[in-house]
Amino acid sequence: MSSSYPIFCTICIVVLKEVNTIVDGPYMDEPFHIPQAQAYCRGEFSTWDPKITTPPGLYLLSLVLKRLFLVKCNVAMLRLTPALTLLALPIALTRLLCYHKRERPPPSILSPIPEAIILSAFPIAWFFGFLYYTEVPSVLFVVLTVVASSQHKHWLAALLGLVSCTFRQTNIIWMLYAYASSQLMYLRFRRVSPGQALAMLHDPMSLTAGPGDMLQAVISAPRVLPAILPAFFPYTLVLAAFGTFIVWNGGIVLGDKSNHIPSFQVPQLYYFVAAATFFGWPVLISGAGGAPALARNVWSRMFGSKRRTLVTIVECGIMSATVKFFTIHHPFLLSDNRHYTFYVWRRIYMFHPLVPYFLVPVYLVCAWAWFLRIGRDQTLLQTLLLPVFVAPTLLPTPLLEPRYFLIPYILLRAQVSDVPTLGMVIEGGWYMIINAITMGVFLYLPREGVGRFMW
Repeated sequence: MSSSYPIFCTICIVVLKEVNTIVDGPYMDEPFHIPQAQAYCRGEFSTWDPKITTPPGLYLLSLVLKRLFLVKCNVAMLRLTPALTLLALPIALTRLLCYHKRERPPPSILSPIPEAIILSAFPIAWFFGFLYYTEVPSVLFVVLTVVASSQHKHWLAALLGLVSCTFRQTNIIWMLYAYASSQLMYLRFRRVSPGQALAMLHDPMSLTAGPGDMLQAVISAPRVLPAILPAFFPYTLVLAAFGTFIVWNGGIVLGDKSNHIPSFQVPQLYYFVAAATFFGWPVLISGAGGAPALARNVWSRMFGSKRRTLVTIVECGIMSATVKFFTIHHPFLLSDNRHYTFYVWRRIYMFHPLVPYFLVPVYLVCAWAWFLRIGRDQTLLQTLLLPVFVAPTLLPTPLLEPRYFLIPYILLRAQVSDVPTLGMVIEGGWYMIINAITMGVFLYLPREGVGRFMW
């Protein structure tokens, strides 16, 4: 067992104890989740709070732990459920990171690589690992789904994907991402026997690809369907079950549908890429040549020729139009000043009517930086796959909520396969600073009449 993993576990246990000591009652969304879990612990499975919008996976997981370890379903013990999944996250992330590095994971399951431990301390995941929320169990099972699919264990991946959907309905999208990701890697590295003719997918390396390559990739896709469709069968069963649920429920949202009406907020994609850059800048600048090389490459992609400059101008114009017509000022965001997003929105986006438009070039720079960073060792379709699946998870969400960025960020960060030791140290230090501040403010600086601040 690596020495860093016991340290990570010890810190998590100490923090959980401190949270339970200071915040000894349900807080924020916990007053909905905890009574529901306690009803399940009493065997009252027909009881359901109509304000809850997610399936009962979290409560069932707590019920399993209660039966296994004979613990009580009080606030402290229920919070142990997400905390245990947080402790398991480095083990799952080790397999995901090694998949993208194309390396063998450590022989011992209890020896996660340091990079996986650092990524498990990603601020949004780490914070919600100590409260009775669905976020960490959700991301754990999504990662396990991607890992199982990458190992061509598609029946297991489909089962894990189904379990992940009991925490968050939108995880059905990430199950499909797991399948697509595994098949692109399979098509990239499948071996050709002597004399065997295989239909090939046009999928050049990202950083050398041009606009025409995307069209050729689409045209070549039908040729490889016979090679990849058999693996899709287990996932169709989950899709059928999910479709049955939607028909039975009358929509994807459980419970309080009035406050969770699907919308079309294009800027959610811009907020995500900006948030990913805020959290992941140590990873972005850790490539060859550091920040200066990344800046030069981004500049070249945006303004390296007259054609690229024109394309950049057109892109900024289109993005500005989407900001104008598809920005949603959600009433929850504007009324609840216990979240950091309230102040981000008030003091940045609402500072002046032109600010959202001035940020458009910033979003574009961030997007190019991530494309160049993750595309260093990936094909064009591998690099563009995640944005394709991020879109249907974020576009329908009217509320700016950092928790929605958790799974996309983890999957994005995992694709950076060549972070040097110094880069990981800076990344870990950056996460520690954010975690110390957010948890410190949450625990020790509540404001009278407002409450505790949190993501």
